[in-house]
Amino acid sequence: STFLRVMRSSVVKAAGRALVQRTPKHKHARTFIAPVYNFAKRIMPKISDTERAALESGTIAFDKDLFSGDPSLKEICQKYKPVLTAEEQSFLNNEVEVLCEMLDGHQIDKDQNLSPKVWQYIRENKFMGMVIPKHFGGKGFGAHAHAKVVEKIAGRSLACAVTVMVPNSLGPGELLHHYGTPEQKAYYLPRLAHGIDIPCFGLTGPTNGSDAASMRDEGVVCMENGVLGMRVTFNKRYITLAPVATVVGLAFRLSDPNKLLTKGKEGITVALLPTEKNQFAPNGLPGLKIGNRHDPLGAAFMNGTVQSESMFVPMSCVIGGEERTGFGWNMLMECLGEGRGISLPALGLASSRLAVLGVGGYARVRKQFKVPIAAMEGIQEKLAIIGANTFTIAAAQSFFDAILADKQKPPVLSAIMKLHCTERGRQSVNESMDIIGGAGISKGPSNFMASGYVGMPIAITVEGANVLTRSLISFGQGLNRSHPHLLGLIESIRKGNDMAGFNRELTNILRHCGTNLARSLGRFWAVQLKSKSDVSAYY
Repeated sequence: STFLRVMRSSVVKAAGRALVQRTPKHKHARTFIAPVYNFAKRIMPKISDTERAALESGTIAFDKDLFSGDPSLKEICQKYKPVLTAEEQSFLNNEVEVLCEMLDGHQIDKDQNLSPKVWQYIRENKFMGMVIPKHFGGKGFGAHAHAKVVEKIAGRSLACAVTVMVPNSLGPGELLHHYGTPEQKAYYLPRLAHGIDIPCFGLTGPTNGSDAASMRDEGVVCMENGVLGMRVTFNKRYITLAPVATVVGLAFRLSDPNKLLTKGKEGITVALLPTEKNQFAPNGLPGLKIGNRHDPLGAAFMNGTVQSESMFVPMSCVIGGEERTGFGWNMLMECLGEGRGISLPALGLASSRLAVLGVGGYARVRKQFKVPIAAMEGIQEKLAIIGANTFTIAAAQSFFDAILADKQKPPVLSAIMKLHCTERGRQSVNESMDIIGGAGISKGPSNFMASGYVGMPIAITVEGANVLTRSLISFGQGLNRSHPHLLGLIESIRKGNDMAGFNRELTNILRHCGTNLARSLGRFWAVQLKSKSDVSAYY
Protein backbone atom coordinates (compact mmCIF):
# COMPACT_ATOMS: atom_id res chain seq x y z
CA SER A 1 0.00 0.00 0.00
CA THR A 2 2.76 2.45 0.95
CA PHE A 3 4.78 1.41 -2.09
CA LEU A 4 1.80 2.07 -4.38
CA ARG A 5 1.18 5.51 -2.89
CA VAL A 6 4.82 6.45 -3.43
CA MET A 7 4.70 5.12 -6.98
CA ARG A 8 1.48 7.02 -7.77
CA SER A 9 2.89 10.24 -6.36
CA SER A 10 6.09 9.82 -8.40
CA VAL A 11 4.17 9.12 -11.59
CA VAL A 12 1.89 12.13 -11.10
CA LYS A 13 4.82 14.49 -10.43
CA ALA A 14 6.82 13.13 -13.35
CA ALA A 15 3.87 13.57 -15.71
CA GLY A 16 3.36 17.14 -14.54
CA ARG A 17 7.07 18.00 -14.96
CA ALA A 18 7.13 16.45 -18.43
CA LEU A 19 4.17 18.56 -19.54
CA VAL A 20 5.66 21.74 -18.15
CA GLN A 21 8.98 21.02 -19.83
CA ARG A 22 7.29 20.33 -23.13
CA THR A 23 5.24 23.51 -22.95
CA PRO A 24 7.17 26.40 -24.54
CA LYS A 25 7.79 29.65 -22.70
CA HIS A 26 5.36 32.40 -23.70
CA LYS A 27 7.97 34.29 -25.75
CA HIS A 28 8.55 31.29 -28.00
CA ALA A 29 4.97 30.05 -27.80
CA ARG A 30 3.52 32.93 -29.82
CA THR A 31 4.38 31.33 -33.16
CA PHE A 32 2.62 28.11 -32.18
CA ILE A 33 -0.15 29.48 -29.96
CA ALA A 34 -1.18 32.44 -32.16
CA PRO A 35 -2.77 30.33 -34.95
CA VAL A 36 -4.57 28.19 -32.35
CA TYR A 37 -5.76 31.28 -30.48
CA ASN A 38 -7.00 32.97 -33.66
CA PHE A 39 -8.78 29.81 -34.73
CA ALA A 40 -10.43 29.54 -31.31
CA LYS A 41 -11.65 33.14 -31.57
CA ARG A 42 -13.18 32.45 -35.00
CA ILE A 43 -15.17 29.39 -33.91
CA MET A 44 -16.10 30.65 -30.44
CA PRO A 45 -19.78 31.76 -30.44
CA LYS A 46 -20.63 35.00 -28.70
CA ILE A 47 -21.86 34.52 -25.13
CA SER A 48 -24.95 36.65 -24.46
CA ASP A 49 -25.67 38.33 -21.12
CA THR A 50 -28.33 35.73 -20.28
CA GLU A 51 -25.96 32.89 -21.14
CA ARG A 52 -23.26 34.49 -19.03
CA ALA A 53 -25.70 34.85 -16.11
CA ALA A 54 -26.56 31.15 -16.40
CA LEU A 55 -22.88 30.17 -16.53
CA GLU A 56 -22.02 32.25 -13.49
CA SER A 57 -25.11 31.48 -11.39
CA GLY A 58 -25.03 29.43 -8.23
CA THR A 59 -22.09 27.54 -6.83
CA ILE A 60 -19.99 24.50 -7.68
CA ALA A 61 -20.17 21.57 -5.27
CA PHE A 62 -19.23 17.92 -5.68
CA ASP A 63 -19.08 18.37 -9.46
CA LYS A 64 -15.74 20.20 -9.15
CA ASP A 65 -14.34 17.25 -7.18
CA LEU A 66 -15.20 14.93 -10.05
CA PHE A 67 -13.30 17.08 -12.53
CA SER A 68 -10.37 17.42 -10.16
CA GLY A 69 -9.79 13.71 -10.70
CA ASP A 70 -9.43 13.17 -6.98
CA PRO A 71 -12.90 12.93 -5.37
CA SER A 72 -13.09 11.53 -1.84
CA LEU A 73 -15.88 9.14 -0.94
CA LYS A 74 -14.90 9.45 2.73
CA GLU A 75 -15.25 13.23 2.64
CA ILE A 76 -18.65 12.95 0.95
CA CYS A 77 -19.95 10.58 3.63
CA GLN A 78 -18.65 12.77 6.44
CA LYS A 79 -19.73 16.14 5.06
CA TYR A 80 -23.13 15.44 3.53
CA LYS A 81 -25.69 13.88 5.86
CA PRO A 82 -29.32 14.85 5.25
CA VAL A 83 -31.43 14.97 8.38
CA LEU A 84 -34.98 15.90 9.25
CA THR A 85 -35.64 18.00 12.31
CA ALA A 86 -38.12 16.74 14.91
CA GLU A 87 -40.68 19.25 13.62
CA GLU A 88 -40.20 18.14 10.00
CA GLN A 89 -40.50 14.46 10.92
CA SER A 90 -43.63 15.18 12.94
CA PHE A 91 -45.18 16.98 9.97
CA LEU A 92 -44.47 13.96 7.77
CA ASN A 93 -45.90 11.53 10.31
CA ASN A 94 -49.03 13.55 11.07
CA GLU A 95 -50.22 16.31 8.73
CA VAL A 96 -48.88 14.65 5.58
CA GLU A 97 -50.27 11.29 6.68
CA VAL A 98 -53.71 12.83 7.21
CA LEU A 99 -53.59 14.52 3.81
CA CYS A 100 -52.67 11.24 2.10
CA GLU A 101 -55.61 9.49 3.77
CA MET A 102 -57.92 12.20 2.38
CA LEU A 103 -56.78 11.61 -1.21
CA ASP A 104 -58.63 9.35 -3.63
CA GLY A 105 -56.53 9.39 -6.80
CA HIS A 106 -59.21 7.80 -8.98
CA GLN A 107 -61.89 10.26 -7.85
CA ILE A 108 -59.52 13.19 -8.31
CA ASP A 109 -58.86 12.08 -11.89
CA LYS A 110 -62.61 11.82 -12.53
CA ASP A 111 -63.36 15.22 -11.01
CA GLN A 112 -60.25 16.79 -12.56
CA ASN A 113 -59.73 18.67 -9.31
CA LEU A 114 -58.93 18.18 -5.65
CA SER A 115 -61.92 18.17 -3.33
CA PRO A 116 -62.78 21.40 -1.47
CA LYS A 117 -61.81 19.70 1.82
CA VAL A 118 -58.36 18.85 0.46
CA TRP A 119 -57.82 22.41 -0.80
CA GLN A 120 -58.84 23.75 2.61
CA TYR A 121 -56.58 21.31 4.47
CA ILE A 122 -53.58 22.21 2.28
CA ARG A 123 -54.06 25.90 2.95
CA GLU A 124 -54.77 25.67 6.66
CA ASN A 125 -51.72 23.47 7.33
CA LYS A 126 -49.28 25.64 5.35
CA PHE A 127 -48.40 23.04 2.74
CA MET A 128 -47.87 25.93 0.30
CA GLY A 129 -45.54 27.71 2.70
CA MET A 130 -43.08 24.97 3.60
CA VAL A 131 -40.01 26.93 2.44
CA ILE A 132 -41.17 30.35 3.67
CA PRO A 133 -39.33 31.37 6.87
CA LYS A 134 -41.16 31.04 10.17
CA HIS A 135 -41.02 34.75 10.97
CA PHE A 136 -43.19 35.31 7.89
CA GLY A 137 -45.66 32.62 8.97
CA GLY A 138 -44.24 29.71 6.96
CA LYS A 139 -42.91 26.34 8.09
CA GLY A 140 -39.25 27.16 7.45
CA PHE A 141 -38.50 23.61 6.28
CA GLY A 142 -35.27 22.53 4.62
CA ALA A 143 -34.83 20.97 1.20
CA HIS A 144 -34.91 17.39 2.48
CA ALA A 145 -38.24 17.88 4.26
CA HIS A 146 -39.63 19.60 1.16
CA ALA A 147 -38.58 16.62 -0.98
CA LYS A 148 -39.93 13.99 1.43
CA VAL A 149 -43.31 15.72 1.71
CA VAL A 150 -43.74 15.95 -2.07
CA GLU A 151 -42.56 12.35 -2.48
CA LYS A 152 -45.03 10.98 0.06
CA ILE A 153 -47.99 12.88 -1.39
CA ALA A 154 -47.06 11.85 -4.94
CA GLY A 155 -47.37 8.21 -3.90
CA ARG A 156 -51.08 8.89 -3.42
CA SER A 157 -51.89 11.60 -5.97
CA LEU A 158 -49.80 13.30 -8.63
CA ALA A 159 -52.27 16.19 -8.85
CA CYS A 160 -52.02 16.94 -5.13
CA ALA A 161 -48.23 16.60 -5.14
CA VAL A 162 -47.92 19.12 -7.99
CA THR A 163 -50.32 21.50 -6.22
CA VAL A 164 -48.09 21.45 -3.12
CA MET A 165 -44.83 21.34 -5.08
CA VAL A 166 -45.18 24.41 -7.30
CA PRO A 167 -45.58 27.14 -4.62
CA ASN A 168 -42.52 25.74 -2.85
CA SER A 169 -40.24 25.47 -5.88
CA LEU A 170 -41.58 27.47 -8.84
CA GLY A 171 -43.64 30.04 -6.96
CA PRO A 172 -42.61 33.63 -6.22
CA GLY A 173 -42.10 32.95 -2.50
CA GLU A 174 -38.38 32.18 -2.87
CA LEU A 175 -37.84 35.23 -5.09
CA LEU A 176 -39.67 37.47 -2.64
CA HIS A 177 -37.68 36.13 0.30
CA HIS A 178 -34.34 36.87 -1.38
CA TYR A 179 -35.07 39.96 -3.49
CA GLY A 180 -38.40 41.49 -2.43
CA THR A 181 -38.71 44.90 -0.81
CA PRO A 182 -39.54 44.91 2.92
CA GLU A 183 -43.09 45.96 2.06
CA GLN A 184 -43.51 43.14 -0.47
CA LYS A 185 -42.19 40.55 1.98
CA ALA A 186 -44.38 41.78 4.83
CA TYR A 187 -47.51 41.68 2.68
CA TYR A 188 -47.12 38.67 0.43
CA LEU A 189 -45.10 36.07 2.37
CA PRO A 190 -47.62 35.59 5.23
CA ARG A 191 -50.48 35.40 2.71
CA LEU A 192 -48.60 32.81 0.65
CA ALA A 193 -47.65 30.81 3.75
CA HIS A 194 -51.26 30.57 4.95
CA GLY A 195 -52.68 29.83 1.51
CA ILE A 196 -54.61 33.11 1.35
CA ASP A 197 -52.87 33.75 -1.96
CA ILE A 198 -52.21 30.94 -4.44
CA PRO A 199 -49.21 31.69 -6.66
CA CYS A 200 -48.21 30.69 -10.17
CA PHE A 201 -45.20 31.70 -12.23
CA GLY A 202 -45.36 32.66 -15.90
CA LEU A 203 -42.16 31.90 -17.80
CA THR A 204 -43.05 29.63 -20.75
CA GLY A 205 -44.65 31.12 -23.87
CA PRO A 206 -45.56 30.05 -27.42
CA THR A 207 -42.03 30.78 -28.70
CA ASN A 208 -39.94 29.99 -25.63
CA GLY A 209 -39.86 26.69 -23.78
CA SER A 210 -36.52 25.34 -22.57
CA ASP A 211 -34.93 28.49 -24.08
CA ALA A 212 -36.64 30.74 -21.56
CA ALA A 213 -34.41 33.72 -22.38
CA SER A 214 -35.90 33.97 -25.90
CA MET A 215 -39.25 35.20 -24.56
CA ARG A 216 -41.08 37.82 -26.62
CA ASP A 217 -43.16 39.18 -23.73
CA GLU A 218 -42.38 42.88 -23.45
CA GLY A 219 -42.77 45.77 -21.07
CA VAL A 220 -42.12 49.44 -21.87
CA VAL A 221 -41.39 51.88 -19.04
CA CYS A 222 -43.88 54.76 -18.95
CA MET A 223 -45.29 57.43 -16.66
CA GLU A 224 -49.07 57.60 -16.28
CA ASN A 225 -50.95 59.93 -13.94
CA GLY A 226 -47.74 60.63 -12.09
CA VAL A 227 -47.07 56.91 -11.47
CA LEU A 228 -43.98 55.23 -12.88
CA GLY A 229 -44.86 51.87 -14.39
CA MET A 230 -44.77 49.68 -17.47
CA ARG A 231 -47.06 48.81 -20.34
CA VAL A 232 -46.73 45.04 -20.46
CA THR A 233 -47.83 42.63 -23.18
CA PHE A 234 -47.42 38.91 -22.59
CA ASN A 235 -48.77 35.52 -23.56
CA LYS A 236 -47.83 32.67 -21.21
CA ARG A 237 -48.94 29.06 -21.45
CA TYR A 238 -48.49 25.75 -19.61
CA ILE A 239 -48.54 27.66 -16.30
CA THR A 240 -49.25 25.36 -13.36
CA LEU A 241 -51.88 26.67 -10.89
CA ALA A 242 -52.74 29.57 -13.22
CA PRO A 243 -56.50 28.78 -13.29
CA VAL A 244 -56.73 29.19 -9.49
CA ALA A 245 -53.92 31.70 -8.92
CA THR A 246 -54.52 34.95 -7.05
CA VAL A 247 -51.01 36.28 -7.68
CA VAL A 248 -49.02 35.76 -10.88
CA GLY A 249 -45.24 35.86 -11.06
CA LEU A 250 -44.24 37.14 -14.50
CA ALA A 251 -40.95 37.28 -16.39
CA PHE A 252 -40.71 39.66 -19.36
CA ARG A 253 -38.24 41.86 -21.26
CA LEU A 254 -38.27 45.47 -20.14
CA SER A 255 -37.22 48.40 -22.34
CA ASP A 256 -36.89 52.07 -21.42
CA PRO A 257 -36.87 54.10 -24.66
CA ASN A 258 -37.66 57.38 -22.85
CA LYS A 259 -34.97 56.90 -20.17
CA LEU A 260 -37.42 57.14 -17.26
CA LEU A 261 -35.64 54.65 -15.01
CA THR A 262 -33.52 56.22 -12.28
CA LYS A 263 -32.45 52.82 -10.91
CA GLY A 264 -32.11 49.38 -12.42
CA LYS A 265 -31.74 48.77 -16.13
CA GLU A 266 -33.38 47.32 -19.23
CA GLY A 267 -33.59 43.54 -19.59
CA ILE A 268 -35.47 40.57 -18.21
CA THR A 269 -37.56 41.66 -15.24
CA VAL A 270 -39.75 39.77 -12.78
CA ALA A 271 -43.00 41.26 -11.45
CA LEU A 272 -45.77 40.06 -9.16
CA LEU A 273 -49.28 40.67 -10.51
CA PRO A 274 -52.26 40.40 -8.13
CA THR A 275 -55.61 39.38 -9.59
CA GLU A 276 -57.35 41.85 -7.25
CA LYS A 277 -56.55 45.34 -5.95
CA ASN A 278 -53.91 45.65 -3.24
CA GLN A 279 -51.38 48.21 -1.98
CA PHE A 280 -49.01 47.53 -4.90
CA ALA A 281 -51.72 47.81 -7.56
CA PRO A 282 -54.27 50.22 -6.01
CA ASN A 283 -56.37 50.34 -9.17
CA GLY A 284 -56.06 46.64 -9.86
CA LEU A 285 -54.82 45.14 -13.12
CA PRO A 286 -57.97 44.97 -15.26
CA GLY A 287 -56.04 43.76 -18.32
CA LEU A 288 -54.82 40.59 -16.58
CA LYS A 289 -56.51 37.59 -18.19
CA ILE A 290 -56.42 34.08 -16.74
CA GLY A 291 -57.23 32.08 -19.83
CA ASN A 292 -58.38 28.58 -20.68
CA ARG A 293 -57.31 25.59 -18.61
CA HIS A 294 -54.99 23.10 -20.29
CA ASP A 295 -55.47 19.34 -20.13
CA PRO A 296 -52.00 17.85 -19.40
CA LEU A 297 -52.65 14.24 -20.51
CA GLY A 298 -55.65 13.99 -18.24
CA ALA A 299 -53.66 14.78 -15.08
CA ALA A 300 -55.90 16.67 -12.66
CA PHE A 301 -53.60 19.48 -11.50
CA MET A 302 -54.42 23.04 -12.51
CA ASN A 303 -52.59 24.33 -15.58
CA GLY A 304 -53.45 27.10 -18.01
CA THR A 305 -52.65 30.40 -19.70
CA VAL A 306 -51.99 33.96 -18.52
CA GLN A 307 -52.22 36.86 -20.96
CA SER A 308 -52.41 40.61 -21.26
CA GLU A 309 -52.26 43.26 -23.98
CA SER A 310 -50.52 46.56 -23.14
CA MET A 311 -51.57 46.45 -19.48
CA PHE A 312 -50.30 49.16 -17.16
CA VAL A 313 -48.36 47.69 -14.22
CA PRO A 314 -47.04 50.01 -11.48
CA MET A 315 -43.29 49.81 -10.82
CA SER A 316 -44.13 48.77 -7.24
CA CYS A 317 -45.15 45.36 -8.63
CA VAL A 318 -41.57 44.56 -9.72
CA ILE A 319 -40.02 42.12 -7.23
CA GLY A 320 -37.41 44.22 -5.44
CA GLY A 321 -38.79 47.46 -6.86
CA GLU A 322 -37.33 49.69 -9.57
CA GLU A 323 -33.72 48.93 -8.64
CA ARG A 324 -34.27 45.25 -9.52
CA THR A 325 -35.48 45.93 -13.06
CA GLY A 326 -33.31 44.14 -15.59
CA PHE A 327 -31.98 41.65 -13.04
CA GLY A 328 -34.75 39.09 -13.47
CA TRP A 329 -32.69 36.47 -15.27
CA ASN A 330 -30.04 36.45 -12.56
CA MET A 331 -32.77 36.18 -9.92
CA LEU A 332 -34.37 33.23 -11.70
CA MET A 333 -31.07 31.42 -12.17
CA GLU A 334 -30.10 31.86 -8.52
CA CYS A 335 -33.40 30.93 -6.89
CA LEU A 336 -35.46 28.65 -9.09
CA GLY A 337 -32.58 26.42 -10.19
CA GLU A 338 -32.32 24.52 -6.93
CA GLY A 339 -36.07 23.77 -6.81
CA ARG A 340 -35.63 21.80 -10.04
CA GLY A 341 -33.39 19.39 -8.14
CA ILE A 342 -35.88 18.88 -5.29
CA SER A 343 -39.47 18.58 -6.49
CA LEU A 344 -39.24 16.73 -9.80
CA PRO A 345 -36.75 14.13 -8.48
CA ALA A 346 -39.21 13.58 -5.61
CA LEU A 347 -41.89 12.72 -8.18
CA GLY A 348 -39.51 10.28 -9.88
CA LEU A 349 -38.67 8.65 -6.55
CA ALA A 350 -42.34 8.41 -5.55
CA SER A 351 -43.20 6.58 -8.79
CA SER A 352 -40.22 4.27 -8.42
CA ARG A 353 -40.94 3.49 -4.74
CA LEU A 354 -44.58 2.80 -5.57
CA ALA A 355 -43.41 0.38 -8.24
CA VAL A 356 -41.13 -1.43 -5.77
CA LEU A 357 -43.90 -1.85 -3.19
CA GLY A 358 -46.96 -2.31 -5.38
CA VAL A 359 -45.54 -4.18 -8.36
CA GLY A 360 -43.14 -6.19 -6.22
CA GLY A 361 -46.07 -7.37 -4.08
CA TYR A 362 -48.25 -8.00 -7.13
CA ALA A 363 -45.56 -10.22 -8.66
CA ARG A 364 -45.54 -12.36 -5.50
CA VAL A 365 -49.28 -13.08 -5.48
CA ARG A 366 -49.99 -13.13 -9.22
CA LYS A 367 -49.57 -16.66 -10.60
CA GLN A 368 -49.15 -17.86 -14.16
CA PHE A 369 -48.36 -21.43 -15.13
CA LYS A 370 -48.95 -22.37 -11.45
CA VAL A 371 -46.03 -20.27 -10.15
CA PRO A 372 -45.78 -16.67 -8.90
CA ILE A 373 -44.60 -14.49 -11.77
CA ALA A 374 -41.88 -13.14 -9.42
CA ALA A 375 -40.17 -16.52 -9.85
CA MET A 376 -39.82 -15.99 -13.61
CA GLU A 377 -36.45 -14.69 -14.80
CA GLY A 378 -37.95 -12.15 -17.20
CA ILE A 379 -40.00 -10.60 -14.38
CA GLN A 380 -37.02 -10.74 -12.02
CA GLU A 381 -34.96 -8.77 -14.52
CA LYS A 382 -37.52 -5.98 -14.57
CA LEU A 383 -37.93 -6.02 -10.78
CA ALA A 384 -34.15 -5.71 -10.44
CA ILE A 385 -34.16 -2.64 -12.70
CA ILE A 386 -36.94 -1.06 -10.64
CA GLY A 387 -35.13 -1.80 -7.38
CA ALA A 388 -31.81 -0.46 -8.63
CA ASN A 389 -33.44 2.73 -9.94
CA THR A 390 -35.24 3.33 -6.65
CA PHE A 391 -32.06 2.87 -4.64
CA THR A 392 -30.13 5.18 -6.97
CA ILE A 393 -32.74 7.97 -6.94
CA ALA A 394 -33.10 7.78 -3.15
CA ALA A 395 -29.33 8.00 -2.67
CA ALA A 396 -29.08 10.92 -5.11
CA GLN A 397 -31.93 12.72 -3.34
CA SER A 398 -30.27 12.39 0.06
CA PHE A 399 -26.93 13.55 -1.33
CA PHE A 400 -28.33 16.57 -3.17
CA ASP A 401 -30.55 17.66 -0.27
CA ALA A 402 -27.51 17.52 2.02
CA ILE A 403 -25.57 19.71 -0.44
CA LEU A 404 -28.38 22.28 -0.29
CA ALA A 405 -28.39 22.06 3.51
CA ASP A 406 -24.70 23.02 3.33
CA LYS A 407 -25.86 26.39 1.88
CA GLN A 408 -24.69 25.55 -1.64
CA LYS A 409 -26.71 26.27 -4.79
CA PRO A 410 -25.31 24.04 -7.55
CA PRO A 411 -27.31 24.61 -10.77
CA VAL A 412 -25.52 21.86 -12.70
CA LEU A 413 -26.16 19.20 -10.05
CA SER A 414 -29.76 20.41 -9.85
CA ALA A 415 -30.18 19.83 -13.59
CA ILE A 416 -28.50 16.42 -13.37
CA MET A 417 -30.88 15.47 -10.55
CA LYS A 418 -33.91 16.47 -12.58
CA LEU A 419 -32.65 14.73 -15.70
CA HIS A 420 -31.62 11.38 -14.25
CA CYS A 421 -34.21 11.00 -11.48
CA THR A 422 -37.12 11.59 -13.84
CA GLU A 423 -35.59 9.34 -16.51
CA ARG A 424 -35.07 6.53 -13.99
CA GLY A 425 -38.55 7.10 -12.63
CA ARG A 426 -39.96 6.76 -16.13
CA GLN A 427 -38.01 3.55 -16.69
CA SER A 428 -39.33 2.09 -13.43
CA VAL A 429 -42.91 2.96 -14.35
CA ASN A 430 -42.55 1.47 -17.83
CA GLU A 431 -41.08 -1.76 -16.45
CA SER A 432 -43.94 -1.89 -13.93
CA MET A 433 -46.55 -1.57 -16.64
CA ASP A 434 -44.95 -4.54 -18.42
CA ILE A 435 -45.25 -6.64 -15.27
CA ILE A 436 -48.83 -5.84 -14.24
CA GLY A 437 -50.16 -6.00 -17.80
CA GLY A 438 -53.91 -5.58 -18.07
CA ALA A 439 -54.18 -4.40 -14.46
CA GLY A 440 -52.08 -1.39 -15.46
CA ILE A 441 -53.85 -0.33 -18.63
CA SER A 442 -57.40 -0.51 -17.25
CA LYS A 443 -58.15 2.62 -15.23
CA GLY A 444 -60.05 2.23 -12.00
CA PRO A 445 -59.80 2.58 -8.20
CA SER A 446 -57.38 -0.37 -7.97
CA ASN A 447 -54.98 0.79 -10.69
CA PHE A 448 -52.12 2.29 -8.71
CA MET A 449 -49.69 2.80 -11.62
CA ALA A 450 -51.80 4.63 -14.23
CA SER A 451 -51.34 8.07 -12.63
CA GLY A 452 -47.55 7.69 -12.60
CA TYR A 453 -47.53 6.39 -16.16
CA VAL A 454 -49.46 9.46 -17.33
CA GLY A 455 -47.49 11.88 -15.21
CA MET A 456 -43.90 10.90 -15.98
CA PRO A 457 -43.81 12.46 -19.50
CA ILE A 458 -44.89 15.72 -17.84
CA ALA A 459 -42.03 15.54 -15.33
CA ILE A 460 -39.64 14.77 -18.19
CA THR A 461 -40.78 17.90 -20.08
CA VAL A 462 -41.22 20.67 -17.51
CA GLU A 463 -38.45 22.93 -16.15
CA GLY A 464 -36.31 22.28 -19.22
CA ALA A 465 -36.95 19.23 -21.41
CA ASN A 466 -34.56 16.43 -20.50
CA VAL A 467 -33.08 16.16 -23.98
CA LEU A 468 -31.93 19.80 -23.80
CA THR A 469 -31.08 19.67 -20.10
CA ARG A 470 -28.65 16.87 -20.91
CA SER A 471 -26.97 18.70 -23.78
CA LEU A 472 -26.95 22.30 -22.57
CA ILE A 473 -26.63 22.04 -18.80
CA SER A 474 -25.21 18.64 -17.87
CA PHE A 475 -22.59 18.69 -20.61
CA GLY A 476 -22.40 22.34 -21.69
CA GLN A 477 -22.69 24.36 -18.49
CA GLY A 478 -21.43 21.42 -16.41
CA LEU A 479 -18.16 21.15 -18.28
CA ASN A 480 -17.57 24.90 -18.32
CA ARG A 481 -18.36 25.44 -14.63
CA SER A 482 -16.91 22.29 -13.10
CA HIS A 483 -13.64 21.97 -14.99
CA PRO A 484 -10.90 23.85 -13.09
CA HIS A 485 -9.44 25.58 -16.18
CA LEU A 486 -11.95 25.55 -19.05
CA LEU A 487 -13.89 28.66 -18.03
CA GLY A 488 -10.63 30.59 -17.80
CA LEU A 489 -9.74 29.43 -21.31
CA ILE A 490 -13.11 30.58 -22.63
CA GLU A 491 -12.71 33.95 -20.89
CA SER A 492 -9.29 34.48 -22.53
CA ILE A 493 -10.83 33.76 -25.94
CA ARG A 494 -13.75 36.12 -25.25
CA LYS A 495 -11.37 39.00 -24.44
CA GLY A 496 -9.85 38.65 -27.91
CA ASN A 497 -6.37 39.91 -26.97
CA ASP A 498 -5.35 37.68 -24.06
CA MET A 499 -2.94 35.26 -25.69
CA ALA A 500 -0.93 34.99 -22.47
CA GLY A 501 -4.05 33.90 -20.57
CA PHE A 502 -4.96 31.47 -23.33
CA ASN A 503 -1.47 29.97 -23.24
CA ARG A 504 -1.59 29.69 -19.44
CA GLU A 505 -4.99 28.00 -19.32
CA LEU A 506 -4.17 25.67 -22.22
CA THR A 507 -1.00 24.63 -20.40
CA ASN A 508 -3.03 24.05 -17.23
CA ILE A 509 -5.51 21.88 -19.14
CA LEU A 510 -2.75 19.75 -20.64
CA ARG A 511 -1.08 19.41 -17.25
CA HIS A 512 -4.43 18.53 -15.68
CA CYS A 513 -5.07 15.82 -18.29
CA GLY A 514 -1.63 14.32 -17.78
CA THR A 515 -1.92 14.35 -13.99
CA ASN A 516 -5.34 12.68 -14.06
CA LEU A 517 -4.17 10.08 -16.55
CA ALA A 518 -1.24 9.17 -14.32
CA ARG A 519 -3.46 9.15 -11.22
CA SER A 520 -6.01 6.91 -12.95
CA LEU A 521 -3.37 4.39 -14.01
CA GLY A 522 -1.88 4.34 -10.53
CA ARG A 523 -5.21 3.79 -8.84
CA PHE A 524 -6.20 1.16 -11.36
CA TRP A 525 -3.30 -0.99 -10.25
CA ALA A 526 -3.86 -0.14 -6.58
CA VAL A 527 -7.48 -1.29 -6.71
CA GLN A 528 -6.48 -4.65 -8.18
CA LEU A 529 -4.68 -5.47 -4.92
CA LYS A 530 -7.60 -4.47 -2.67
CA SER A 531 -9.92 -7.04 -1.16
CA LYS A 532 -13.18 -7.33 -3.10
CA SER A 533 -15.04 -8.28 0.09
CA ASP A 534 -14.98 -4.70 1.38
CA VAL A 535 -17.37 -3.25 -1.18
CA SER A 536 -17.32 0.36 0.10
CA ALA A 537 -13.52 0.54 0.19
CA TYR A 538 -13.28 -1.14 -3.22
CA TYR A 539 -15.47 1.42 -4.95
